[in-house]
Amino acid sequence: MSNVTSLSMPAQELSRPYSPSRDIRQRLWRSPSARLGGFLVFFVVLISIVVPIFDNYNAPTDRNLRARYQAPDCVIGWLNGDYTETPVLCDYPFGADKNGRSIMRRVGHGMSVSLVAGLFSVTISVVLGTVIGLTAGYLSGLTDSVIMRLMDIILAFPSLLLAISLVTVLGPGLQNGMIAVSITQIPVYARLSRSMAVTIRNTEYVIAAQSLGASDSGIIARHIFPNSLAPLIVQATLGLGTAVIETAALGFLGLGQQPPYPELGKMLADSQESLISGKWWVMLFPGVTIILIVLGFNLLGDGLRDALDPRLKGNQ
Repeated sequence: MSNVTSLSMPAQELSRPYSPSRDIRQRLWRSPSARLGGFLVFFVVLISIVVPIFDNYNAPTDRNLRARYQAPDCVIGWLNGDYTETPVLCDYPFGADKNGRSIMRRVGHGMSVSLVAGLFSVTISVVLGTVIGLTAGYLSGLTDSVIMRLMDIILAFPSLLLAISLVTVLGPGLQNGMIAVSITQIPVYARLSRSMAVTIRNTEYVIAAQSLGASDSGIIARHIFPNSLAPLIVQATLGLGTAVIETAALGFLGLGQQPPYPELGKMLADSQESLISGKWWVMLFPGVTIILIVLGFNLLGDGLRDALDPRLKGNQ
């Protein structure tokens, strides 16, 4: 039976040594959520990079009152059958807002703002939270108790409410909003990294490093941190979606990016009065963009969680 099985398998597969990175890539590719999430994230990141490079947008001077609340000409023209024979030429594919500004251009630039804000917030949260959590988990004792009680105090406040309070103190603006969002997410990574440090600190290779006289900082950097990366990467991917939502929420409340510069949450806030009068496109496209960004990172995070789970190694 084993001979039949071995003959049915390609010789290259039998002779190829096991590669963890190749195994992770294969499991990622076999995951439908990872493929869909990866495609959405790639598309969003590509648009966010390409649009600012090729579209020199000057927000303070962008105004055309003659195109005020212009409907999406491509969509309306297609529904009316205007493009059956003539080529499609659209001045406002996503329509225009109350100031006659192209929603498509502003969504593209607002997408870049949201991604940069989310990436900045998550980076700060991961770095500070990981350092705090690994230190507390490895040293344990009084240090662990004091640090984690501080993290529990921060977690006692709803993250969005705490971010609003911090921005109110620091002052409205995109930079202060990013700082506030990053502070609210630090305990998440601190608790996760601490749990990993508590699990790893009693392993044989850590005890061997301690017996050889390795310093605490060296053990954390060389042994505990590398073995804690997988769950931190997954949480950071999921946290990007959360950071984008919180940044948009601050912008919706007028505490994030200030006008006239585009930001998805602020665009949703400005579209409330237009939605009442039937100008649905002003709210639709910024809202759909936020949904796609968050959905992409959540699906990719779920796929990474399954791919990086060591219990699934060799089962797929």
